[in-house]
Amino acid sequence: MFKRKKKPGFMRTKEDIIFDTSNIIFMIILCVLMLYPFLNQVALSVNDATDSVRGGIYLWPREFTWHNYEHVFDKAAIYQAIFISVLRTIIGAGVGLFCTAMVAYAIAQPKFMFKRSITIIFIMTMYFNGGLIPTFLLMRDLQLIGSFWVYILPTLISAFNLIIMRSFIEGLPTSIFESARIDGAGDFRIFFKIVLPLSLPVLATVALFVAVFQWNQWFDVFLYNSSQEHLTTLQYELMKILQNSSTTSSGDMASAFANSSDGGGNMVTPKSIQATMTIVASVPIIMVYPFLQRYFVKGMTLGAVK
Repeated sequence: MFKRKKKPGFMRTKEDIIFDTSNIIFMIILCVLMLYPFLNQVALSVNDATDSVRGGIYLWPREFTWHNYEHVFDKAAIYQAIFISVLRTIIGAGVGLFCTAMVAYAIAQPKFMFKRSITIIFIMTMYFNGGLIPTFLLMRDLQLIGSFWVYILPTLISAFNLIIMRSFIEGLPTSIFESARIDGAGDFRIFFKIVLPLSLPVLATVALFVAVFQWNQWFDVFLYNSSQEHLTTLQYELMKILQNSSTTSSGDMASAFANSSDGGGNMVTPKSIQATMTIVASVPIIMVYPFLQRYFVKGMTLGAVK
């Protein structure tokens, strides 16, 4: 009887151990640096405002309270701002994704005569724009100022997202399109029945990009709808709070406790409201990412092949 020889196992060298240890330490430090600011804002938002003035709040609240959130949600404008932010994110992501996919499919066709010229024109928009004043005048002439659609139409197609989606579509097997055309399918049927189902990873990736962009926008509200309270957004309200808190002297206790939500002695400070609004504006979009994570990673990988 002959015994089967066992293959020698992989022997970790000293260099391997040093590399793995250094890599783990580096990643832990990186995670701490990325998570600490957010966790610190969470701790400040649920800590008593008068106690936060003393400092020393890092990752855990010293005196836990929900009063900061009660003060924020006690304002009627915050609900309208949340509604507009959610509405522009959903509509902007949906319409922008559909239009980007259609243009990407068109310029991804090998027989399209002007694909190179149109691609160059879109790429140029990534480096040059018309400027702030011409853009404002254009929005005025289009009668978009003071309307909700000024949030959607100017940012309908992004050149960066278009290039990602075009690269993904160009990587699809051409035999699928040839077979569909032999069976009598037109471009619209190919787009809806073949391209869109096969492009779920890149669609999820672009949808996340557009949704984050729409959710974080506040400058267009400042430019076009600053006087329209019914069209304000959550990020714009956060910007106003940050601006007000930056003008408040940290040593002026009288002004620091100027905002009182009720007569029960519960006080809020610009710093506590700033932390609370930051969490309120950040959590909704963070909750979307886990549902798109697997498509996001795959879409970024496949879309970057070309």
